[in-house]
Amino acid sequence: MPRHVAIIMDGNGRWASQRSRPRADGHRAGTENVRSVISRLVERGVGYATLFAFSTENWSRPGEEISALLAILQEVISSEAQELHRNGVKILHIGRLDRLPEQLSSSITDAVELTRDNDCLTLTIAFDYGGRADIVSAIKSIVAGGVSPDDIDDELVARHLATGDTPDPDLVIRTGGEFRISNFLLWQSAYAEFYSTPVQWPNFDGDEVDVALEAYRLRQRRFGGVDPVARVDPA
Repeated sequence: MPRHVAIIMDGNGRWASQRSRPRADGHRAGTENVRSVISRLVERGVGYATLFAFSTENWSRPGEEISALLAILQEVISSEAQELHRNGVKILHIGRLDRLPEQLSSSITDAVELTRDNDCLTLTIAFDYGGRADIVSAIKSIVAGGVSPDDIDDELVARHLATGDTPDPDLVIRTGGEFRISNFLLWQSAYAEFYSTPVQWPNFDGDEVDVALEAYRLRQRRFGGVDPVARVDPA
């Protein structure tokens, strides 16, 4: 099993369009299966999950859709934080909070504080997050600390990223059929296995999680090296 699974939740808008429904309905439907996905990951022994809910580029979407997304997130946090807490899930947030409505920002902060001591699974919500901005922020922090260039290495940069307290993802799943990483965990996913499925996020349930985990199990992770090859002497 992968230790850390990261998911790009894609396909909500297309799911709604195919049903002649507003895009907001797709986003709402997409939140309803989060609990089943997290439950299945817990059952399979995965310790960390990161969900890409809203990118720094998503602010360019129509204002009506953004307002609906923010309202849905507020509803989900209000309704699910206590349940996740009872199930031992630790909630983290990566991304900016200063551009969110004050009530939503406070709710996210409260959920993080409520669940800080849980250890069943660490669930990170990437909202208003971008991988490039994360790396730039890490560099600024290192420079501000007066670190000598000779002392900067991969480990130091990783510690200054928003995900500094969590392991790098082993598996990145993208639903909706696309094959882009879309500015998600760029540094952290350097050697993650990538799995794309045409299944749109509202339909990505526990069984689809198992399909993705099985695909991961069959991969050969080389981390830039070469697989040992069985040598057979000629007869």
